[in-house]
Amino acid sequence: MDTETEKRFIEIETKLAYMEDFTAQVQGVVVGQAKEIENLKREIKMMSEKIRDLIENAEGDIPNRKPPHY
Repeated sequence: MDTETEKRFIEIETKLAYMEDFTAQVQGVVVGQAKEIENLKREIKMMSEKIRDLIENAEGDIPNRKPPHY
């Protein structure tokens, strides 16, 4: 194998190594974001349930409440 071809192979292997490292880093970020999204979904669900409970419990506590058309 001549030196020019060997240089090209080395360059390609180097670029491939950087691409593999970059792909692994991106995958780590994506996995972290997926976990964060799941946590946020659970939190939103809990907050929605809490708000719904508060609204249901507060409706009987408000005297002289204006009708909805006001």
